[in-house]
Amino acid sequence: MRKSACIVAGLLASAAPLCAQEAPIIVTAPGGGIDLDEARTVDPKALDAAGKRDLARALERTVSGLTLAESTGNPWQAAITWRGFSASALQGAEQGLAVYLDGVRFNQPFGDVVLLDVVPEAALAGAQINEANPVLGRNALAGALLLHTHDGTSLPGLRAQADLDTVASVGGSVSVGIGDKADNALIVAEARHDEGWRVASPSRLGRLFAKAVHGAGTWGIEVQALAADTDLTGNGVAPVELLDADWNAVFTTPDVTHTRFARVVVAPWIAAGDTGRIELRTHWQTLTRRSANGDLADFGACEDAPGVLCLGDDGEFEEPLLANGAPVIVDPAVDDYAVFNRGRERTRSGGAMLQWLGKRETDKGTRRLALGGSWERARTRFVATSELGQLEKDRSVDGLGLLITSQDGGITPVDVVTRMSDLALFVSAQVPLTRALRVEAGARWSRNTVRLDDRLGDALDGSHRFSRLNLSIEFDYALADQVHATAGFAMTSRNPTPAELSCADPDAPCTLANFFIADPALKAVTARNWHAGISGEEGALTWRINGWRSNTRNDIRMIASEVRGRAYFANLGAGRRQGVEASADWKRNGWRLSVNYAFTDARFRNGFTVSSPSNPEADEGGLIDVERGDRLPGVPRHALNLYAGRAGPGWELGLGMRARSGQWLVGDEGNDNPPSPTYAVLDMMGRVEVAPGIELAAELRNVLDRHYATMGTFSEIDEIDLAEAPGADNPRAYAPGVPRRLTVSVRARF
Repeated sequence: MRKSACIVAGLLASAAPLCAQEAPIIVTAPGGGIDLDEARTVDPKALDAAGKRDLARALERTVSGLTLAESTGNPWQAAITWRGFSASALQGAEQGLAVYLDGVRFNQPFGDVVLLDVVPEAALAGAQINEANPVLGRNALAGALLLHTHDGTSLPGLRAQADLDTVASVGGSVSVGIGDKADNALIVAEARHDEGWRVASPSRLGRLFAKAVHGAGTWGIEVQALAADTDLTGNGVAPVELLDADWNAVFTTPDVTHTRFARVVVAPWIAAGDTGRIELRTHWQTLTRRSANGDLADFGACEDAPGVLCLGDDGEFEEPLLANGAPVIVDPAVDDYAVFNRGRERTRSGGAMLQWLGKRETDKGTRRLALGGSWERARTRFVATSELGQLEKDRSVDGLGLLITSQDGGITPVDVVTRMSDLALFVSAQVPLTRALRVEAGARWSRNTVRLDDRLGDALDGSHRFSRLNLSIEFDYALADQVHATAGFAMTSRNPTPAELSCADPDAPCTLANFFIADPALKAVTARNWHAGISGEEGALTWRINGWRSNTRNDIRMIASEVRGRAYFANLGAGRRQGVEASADWKRNGWRLSVNYAFTDARFRNGFTVSSPSNPEADEGGLIDVERGDRLPGVPRHALNLYAGRAGPGWELGLGMRARSGQWLVGDEGNDNPPSPTYAVLDMMGRVEVAPGIELAAELRNVLDRHYATMGTFSEIDEIDLAEAPGADNPRAYAPGVPRRLTVSVRARF
């Protein structure tokens, strides 16, 4: 029983020194075992439920209210949306989830983005989402996603997996785990090539993960390394009339991102007395991302000089384009001009977290205390250029070899270095007041500095500093042996990223590949979070009901510019996100029935006027009015998951449904247009052991082949002819959901 308890504690990232003599304990976030009783967990079985490992979709199936928004059309660039906040690979998403992988922060320092494509999915032992807690660091507005990996004992021996599907996706993984709990090692390699179900949308991924663990009773050390090389195509949303004609179609191409990522973690620990332990987790990582995006552009002959090409603004072409300092001459052979934006980001970062964890048993229960500090530093060099292009008949963009700027600086090359440092001190305590009642409290003080150095001039030079103390308190009460109630309050915050700080001027908007135009100040986003809930277990049934509210100030949002394809960041007052989550899970005699539902109400608390030139309800200047009480775009109000399945010796079969209500379109903050359609999608999954150690698994996604959209926005189509949909004029654009897709895999254990 003691051994089993230690294994479970390790998988859940518990900091309990009780198990220190038998195996190293892996802490997955500052503060050790924070709110483990309330965490929404995804275990290895849930990760393996489908035909292949898929972290994002396992979270969507398991966590109440969590939704995936595939705005790029690429499954490895999906935005995880929970409680009105996101963890996304895209700059401009309203980030609000802190992500940790084996105790090290995984939000990339340049823009707080989360790169799911470099996560070693085959090595994951589980995941959990925690309530908002200041100890979990910056950007944990809604909470934190904690990921933890296997070691050589939890993934022992030689294992291999290979899969293919009906859309020409093929991939697999192999792992080798050796050793015992005192000394073990694990190596995992995985690769995938996916042609993509949409036109011209291939992706390629390769990932390698290694971990070595040594534990000597009173001390131990863990060393791990991760390397990833990915090429992703994300061709984004498409006009609704184009999707009606061809669900697989894309609007413009290409839109590709090449990522190389490497990380090394060294984590020694030592026992401190009989009931404590000191941990140090150090890390170093490097990230290189190159992006190339072909897009439409407002270029045309200058009104005052018809032989010269100008940048359009509100339908007027008055700002000349320059190449090598000379005006660009109109080429009569080019029917439709476009732009090819290229960006290159190179980040080197590292840091350390040192904490003392103490645990003591009292006559009232377990008392825990954590004291620590963390330090992180990052240097990023970002280079961006815009190349003149032409739009082909298939809506692909070909570069014409001219790097362009505009006379007034609206389009300009960028070469900037950003330096970010973050210092934090934190404390977390769990104190039993009676045998039934305990209190948990936490505090985190941080000082964050961002400096920008313009390599081409001084327009982007700047320095910003943010300091803040956030607090939390929570009460947990055992109403009965199997019924537990909780209520708490937490302050959290998110600092503006270098990308946001350098693109906050509406008079100098940025392209999606070029976030650096101006350097006015932005304020940090702050949140005050309340939650209360009750959970219980009775026989074969476990259940949970939770209510929550998050009031934010100084929300940072990306706002569309009047210039096509450009945007800027701004603080837009206050917001309120609140809701209710409920779940129930019943298991008996191999049968399992589960349901989870979430109601999310996300609204603006201040009125304002904002630019949204493609919105059909915008005025002549491209502006829309947002009133207090209007709902935030991109957030489903209702989310429902159902599952029914049965398992027997060596087999399992299940049917799941995911349903989401419509969302207000991004760019329709005033709620003046109809939301996106409600959808409900059925998925079937199963597995069978065909021989000892060999298993066949399959997943049929979207069984009924429904057409649905995971998010929506507006697109300018007035100046382009769609061959598939002649005369199309509806600016609504959707991110289409995956059609029916069968994946079959073979898994072997030796």
